[in-house]
Amino acid sequence: MTAHLAQLNIAAPVGPREDPRMAGFYAELDRINAIADGWPGFVWRLVDDDGADATSLQPFGGDIMVNMSVWQSLEALREFTFRSGHLDILRRRREWFRPFGDASMVVWWVPEGHVPTLVEAEERLDLLRREGPTPRAFTFRDPFPAS
Repeated sequence: MTAHLAQLNIAAPVGPREDPRMAGFYAELDRINAIADGWPGFVWRLVDDDGADATSLQPFGGDIMVNMSVWQSLEALREFTFRSGHLDILRRRREWFRPFGDASMVVWWVPEGHVPTLVEAEERLDLLRREGPTPRAFTFRDPFPAS
């Protein structure tokens, strides 16, 4: 069975969408999502009911933003993350988001064609936080091959 890579990251914004401190983030969001959607190896990303982005979804409560996507490989996600315009946005994350004391990003392998749920993603993030990187929940820094 061919595996794809799912990823979840969560973030605590410094303010609501209308907050002037968040303007730079929202000004770039559609552009970065369009780059991701067209990037080699991209499979799927979580969107709201309007098909836009996922920033209006709050499955982890309160003011926590969520981003979830599926990629053909770890290499494809890594290339997008560090070799596209996304890296410029990533470098500015402290302008828009408060730091987490715990892990805020997790990746895991899924069967090709599987669309992960937010419940599944939360379980993987919790697993990473409890046990550290394992083949079931890991990070870019400590990756595991698809089994």
